[in-house]
Amino acid sequence: MFADCYRDKKVFITGHTGFKGSWLSLWLSQLSAKVYGYALAPLEGERSHYAQLALPIESTMADIRDFARLSAALQEASPEIVFHLAAQPLVLESYRDPLNTWNTNVMGTVNLLEACRHVPSVKAVVVITTDKCYQNQEWPWGYREVDALGGHDPYSASKAAAELVAASYRASFSSAHRPQPLLIATARAGNVIGGGDWAQDRLVPDAVRAVQAAKPVEIRNPRAVRPWQHVLEPLSAYLLIGQRLLAGDVLAAKAWNVGPSERDVASVAAVLDGMAEHWPALQWQATDASAHETQALRLDSSLIAAELGWHPVWPLSRALFETVAWYQRADSAHLHTLPQLNAYLHDAIDAKLGWAC
Repeated sequence: MFADCYRDKKVFITGHTGFKGSWLSLWLSQLSAKVYGYALAPLEGERSHYAQLALPIESTMADIRDFARLSAALQEASPEIVFHLAAQPLVLESYRDPLNTWNTNVMGTVNLLEACRHVPSVKAVVVITTDKCYQNQEWPWGYREVDALGGHDPYSASKAAAELVAASYRASFSSAHRPQPLLIATARAGNVIGGGDWAQDRLVPDAVRAVQAAKPVEIRNPRAVRPWQHVLEPLSAYLLIGQRLLAGDVLAAKAWNVGPSERDVASVAAVLDGMAEHWPALQWQATDASAHETQALRLDSSLIAAELGWHPVWPLSRALFETVAWYQRADSAHLHTLPQLNAYLHDAIDAKLGWAC
């Protein structure tokens, strides 16, 4: 698996207590990595996939905006690779609190990269942004890595800015005063679904809460089209990119799109209807949109397919099935997270994907 490149490696994850971060922490633990986490602690009384998993990793519960604390944690861990997931990840929250969004997503990335360049052990950094970092033209085709960055809402714009921060550090500081180059890549994933996401104002967890409350979920924009993918899809790409960076592949130190196949680009309504096939209690109704959101968003992932050999494993239908199955047994879902990861790996091996062999 990933040529055993993570075995016994020190890996530092920011945002490890979040949705994607908890899954990534589990996966790296299964790869026998020594995982260090840095993130805000889950709020008291808040559901937490990370807390459910009870992973044996070393955690620092602190703010990515605290440069001194972050630098000290990195120095103490002395990792070889860093995955930067810590962020304010919600569009509507970015309208409610733009200052925190900009500080977290932009200056948090600056803090992380600045700290990394002063830790000699760090060879590679994978910065996680989003498909929303592009200047959206409502095109019926997918955005490519060479397309213009932009963003209407503070979240999207702040992630575009984080891409520029990463590009600047890559160009300016990769070899400055270091025993080996600091290789920096960014990854722009599509709309991620899967068990363990309890965020507000996000489609799947909102739908789950509505089912549990025995009422329809209110949907702002049911015709909006997005590139949906199971959480394990982008994580496999992040790990593959990290593998190449650890091997010293300077050509992998750039921006990468990570999205589903074109057939799995679907409307919000189609996703909800697909979930309802496995969960008949799920009902939805349209409501007025309270803030500007793009209507169409697609992602072209042909570059990572051609150069790194990455391809998605699960189609949207399977992703929806696995997601619903996880939430239907949410009270003991931590017992089902690892089996889902193992099922995904089994299917990746059957598909003869290089990283899974």
